[in-house]
Amino acid sequence: MNTGGRLIAGSHNRNEFVLINADENARIRSLQELSGQTCQICGDDIELSVNGELFVACNECAFPVCRPCYEYERREGNQACPQCKTRYKRIKGSPRVQGDDEEDDDDDLDHDGMMDPELVAEAALSSRLNTGRGGSPGSQIPLLTYGDEDDDMYSDRHALILPPSTGYGNRVHPAPFTDSSYAPSQARSMVPQKDIAEYGYGSVAWKDRMEVWKKRQAEKLHVIKHDGDELDDPDMPMMDEGRQPLSRKLPIRSSRINPYRMLILCRLAILCLFFHYRILHPVNDAYGLWLTSVICEIWFAVSWILDQFPKWYPIQRETYLDRLSLRYEKEGKPSGLAPVDVFVSTVDPLKEPPLITANTVLSILAVDYPVDKVACYVSDDGAAMLTFEALSDTAEFARKWVPFCKKFSIEPRAPEWYFCQKMDYLKNKVHPSFVRERRAMKRDYEEFKVKINALVATAQKVPEEGWTMQDGTPWPGNNVRDHPGMIQVFLGHSGVRDTDGNELPRLVYVSREKRPGFDHHKKAGAMNSLIRVSAVLSNAPYLLNVDCDHYINNSKAIREAMCFMMDPQSGKKVCYVQFPQRFDGIDRHDRYSNRNVVFFDINMKGLDGIQGPIYVGTGCVFRRQALYGFDAPKKKKPPGKTCNCWPKWCCLCCGLRKKGKTKAKDNKTNLKDTTSTQIHAVENIQEGAIVAVSNVGKRSEANQLKLEKKFGQSPVFVASAVMQEGGVPRNASPACLLREAIQVISCGYEDKTEWGKEIGWIYGSVTEDILTGFKMHCHGWRSVYCMPKRPAFKGSAPINLSDRLHQVLRWALGSVEIFLSRHCPIWYGYGGGLKWLERFSYINSVVYPWTSLPLIVYCSLPAVCLLTGKFIVPEISNYAGILFMLMFMSIAVTGILEMQWGGVGIDDWWRNEQFWVIGGASSHLFALFQGLLKVLAGVDTNFTVTSKAADDGAFSELYIFKWTTLLIPPTTLLIINIIGVIVGVSDAISNGYDSWGPLFGRLFFALWVIVHLYPFLKGMLGKQDRMPTIIVVWSILLASILTLLWVRVNPFVAKGGPVLEICGLSCGN
Repeated sequence: MNTGGRLIAGSHNRNEFVLINADENARIRSLQELSGQTCQICGDDIELSVNGELFVACNECAFPVCRPCYEYERREGNQACPQCKTRYKRIKGSPRVQGDDEEDDDDDLDHDGMMDPELVAEAALSSRLNTGRGGSPGSQIPLLTYGDEDDDMYSDRHALILPPSTGYGNRVHPAPFTDSSYAPSQARSMVPQKDIAEYGYGSVAWKDRMEVWKKRQAEKLHVIKHDGDELDDPDMPMMDEGRQPLSRKLPIRSSRINPYRMLILCRLAILCLFFHYRILHPVNDAYGLWLTSVICEIWFAVSWILDQFPKWYPIQRETYLDRLSLRYEKEGKPSGLAPVDVFVSTVDPLKEPPLITANTVLSILAVDYPVDKVACYVSDDGAAMLTFEALSDTAEFARKWVPFCKKFSIEPRAPEWYFCQKMDYLKNKVHPSFVRERRAMKRDYEEFKVKINALVATAQKVPEEGWTMQDGTPWPGNNVRDHPGMIQVFLGHSGVRDTDGNELPRLVYVSREKRPGFDHHKKAGAMNSLIRVSAVLSNAPYLLNVDCDHYINNSKAIREAMCFMMDPQSGKKVCYVQFPQRFDGIDRHDRYSNRNVVFFDINMKGLDGIQGPIYVGTGCVFRRQALYGFDAPKKKKPPGKTCNCWPKWCCLCCGLRKKGKTKAKDNKTNLKDTTSTQIHAVENIQEGAIVAVSNVGKRSEANQLKLEKKFGQSPVFVASAVMQEGGVPRNASPACLLREAIQVISCGYEDKTEWGKEIGWIYGSVTEDILTGFKMHCHGWRSVYCMPKRPAFKGSAPINLSDRLHQVLRWALGSVEIFLSRHCPIWYGYGGGLKWLERFSYINSVVYPWTSLPLIVYCSLPAVCLLTGKFIVPEISNYAGILFMLMFMSIAVTGILEMQWGGVGIDDWWRNEQFWVIGGASSHLFALFQGLLKVLAGVDTNFTVTSKAADDGAFSELYIFKWTTLLIPPTTLLIINIIGVIVGVSDAISNGYDSWGPLFGRLFFALWVIVHLYPFLKGMLGKQDRMPTIIVVWSILLASILTLLWVRVNPFVAKGGPVLEICGLSCGN
């Protein structure tokens, strides 16, 4: 598709369509240029088949005849070619006529009740958009208030090429709806002087096909011996590298996983004994505290079970990139790798700097993958001209950056992170010009960076009249909440190549239409718009979704995913491949657990052994058909054992044989009825009747209406949606694709469809990622967790306390929304393909915010016990002491074993434990109340975009203190527990040695809370080289407490008051 580098803006609902900056140098080819031949009988254009080849009626002389004329000649004429007088042979998909030889293939009429969705969509696509010969001219499309009229863009002049299955226009002969899945032979020149027998249908064509078939078989049977590789299937013979599996599972070693599983069972038994003791030994003088603590502990136990058992089958995976290349990239042949559409989403360029987005786009364009197989779509949901201009400059810089990356195989391919990495960049570099070209490229990038920074500085102050483009055209997105849809193809059209003259991947800017009064569904709606516009323009069978701050750190990341998706044995049931998230710019201590290593390296490995990891919102390669809501292909069961091996006198077999005979008899009867119906249909055709054809048309129309109700009113998109292997409909003109692309991103396109309900990213939660992955797993799909040695993607994370808590708040709010919706995994999806342990994981992902209530109560109990002198446990006996010791030991050993098989350090594990308490006492609690208000009372909460600022210093944001209400609950817990510790110690000092024994249990309980909240306390204190105001407040508070305690625990005053003695002096004298 060539737009000449022009911005396309328009609104389908308002019937607006315009090309901004239109010129005369980039015109779309006409219908005649695209098709090439016309029918010599009726004058209509020769149709193209599904594979793009012209329809050939006569295989002897290739006389140009369209399919309707061919059908008419066979049905009503002399059934012969007008030029060579050779009788027309029946082509697959055509109804039989008298004189046809008996053939093995079936007619379309035999299967008129089971219409292929792809054929239905193709027919509707042509019938609705084709304006063939004799068609009525379409209405003129009004332009916006600016721009020039482009005569080539009207659909009434250049809409579609007629497919072989359509005949709904005003043609000479009405064409019946027939099968378009045939594959006609290539038209070839003939010598009329020679005998026709030399060019018979079975001679030349058959010999050519046999030669190709023999060549393919020789390639397949070329066996090379290899040593060392073991296959998952022991019965599968060893074949050459190109035919072996593209990946394999690596189970955790039994020496590590078996003790871990045994310990889980032991811990479960200890937990039962612990609750048996706790329930049967209440504390009578503190019954309320005891009951509250038992309820909280039961909730924690259930939460632990939901989190622990999905880790029962942890696995790792290994990919073979060399086998992928051998299988799909054979020398001298076009690459067989599947195309991939990459989605990058951004909203606010002030919170998501354009420089970061530009680095992400550059890393995608330079990925190690065939350039004609990659298309990058950038969704600007804020319609910001800053993002548009930055992307335009990025496309220009990519012409230099992409060939540099591929020439020297550099990693990573995001220039900001490549030039700032502290390592020897000359390692393994042998090219003599590398140093010179690297210096020049670094200088070019610095100039590019200054240009982007200048754009950001200019965008800080918006003009009163709004932004204007370089040619003076008003920017269509000046009103962020009311603007048309916009599409700009920066790269990928003809004439734009890199500095070495090579093609570049396609780069498309997309900003969906927004109008007041429509619910745009935030990020999920933007992603669904990208699905549709990419399906119209490129329609790759696989999609890669990344956030604007997650660049490709491993240039072979897409190939890693294709090892699972394109594996012929196990890839057909894989809906997505999820990569772990890795982050840059986080301090070494990671005090707020931003890396989330425990989740990505332990929990996700466990899920991969069940049905696959959950979708985490970025770094994920999807199968497009799975996003469309289709069910996973069902595995064919092997044929069951029959009773042929048993004697005839077996009574059990007699009944089975009788049932089998009855069933066979019924099948014969049905077959006879079907054959009779087919004969009548053929007779009708022979008599010139079109009753059967009209019935087929009615069924196809009904199927088309069903598809449109599901996918929307775009015939181009519906036609692309049923193409399992992807690809744009070949009978669609570029002008039609442009118009359809604007339509599918209109704000009202999803009305009365299944978008957001069963198709695409699912609506109803700000964490649409969890909900979308959950729906796919319910359809029977499985996902794969891919952890290459070099991290596939890296991004930035909020490292200061306030931003981190707001990020966790958004995640928890989405979980609460899912819990209160019909998609809650507790009661949704039964009877589908979701496995039980996978369901446990999804239940845990939506239930964890509710843990904030018992967590806050439980963290308050130590302070209450210290202040009141009571405790939640009675006097501990030897049996109780052993139980408590076993409980704590099982918790510690379980964590140690998880760290071993997960490869997680103790620092990361401990930070995760600390932030579980911090997040549960702050963000999860607020998310719970916000979710209840939103679902029950209709009070909506705003979506806060996490800031992704550029690096202005080493961990400069770590010490930024931003006051927020999320800090109140943890601060309160800290204060009351510190006061409780001081009061408890003071009482022990006052009461003597005997009071220290009962105090140790209460002190341990309180110190457990304080130690877990220590990173929160450190974040509130700020940077060490300055004195924040909060420290002054803390100092005054603690000084007041110590003063009051000093008055109470005055060592110079006796416990019972002063002792007065007679001094012996006579004071009266």
